Amino acid sequence: IFGVDLPFCCSLRFDGLKEGDVVRHDGKRSDGYLEHIFKHAAKELFGVDVKEITYKALKNKDFQEVTLEKDGETVLRFAAAYGFRNIQNMVLKLKKGKFLYHFVEVLACPGGCLNGKGQAQSEDGRADRALLARMEELYSAIPVRLPESNLHVQRVYQDWLQGMDSSKAQDTLHTSYSAGTQSTSSLDIKW
Repeated sequence: IFGVDLPFCCSLRFDGLKEGDVVRHDGKRSDGYLEHIFKHAAKELFGVDVKEITYKALKNKDFQEVTLEKDGETVLRFAAAYGFRNIQNMVLKLKKGKFLYHFVEVLACPGGCLNGKGQAQSEDGRADRALLARMEELYSAIPVRLPESNLHVQRVYQDWLQGMDSSKAQDTLHTSYSAGTQSTSSLDIKW
């Protein structure tokens, strides 16, 4: 399963939301939800309460792995692939049948979201390292709240999705994958 970190771009209104109500998900940076999903999967699937996650850099700092071992066996294997080169390598591994991961978080920007082209840069077009460090510091100061305990998320489920186990929630938030057929379009990207 691939997890793509996208901004929450809905026209939902949360009347009365104040600055102090801003919360963040688990993780040291503003990237995706890998840490939350990993901890949740470890608890739900294997009864393991993971407090701290250790990332292992593989080929470079933008391709990292997180694993959970139980009784000497690796039972969960997640990866974070940031930047198109790492994403391309993941796709190649998948095509070759050498794909070992249960979940992959994919982010287009090398270095993660805060390092993206939409962020402040120096005059030469490079990321401003001091500004990036300050943004990470500010982000880490925001309190963490698990999505399942967030009142706003609960309201989305109640008011828009008609409950957590509703068919609308299932249709909207879940998907299934099947093998696709190869297209003969010359516009296809050949990775």
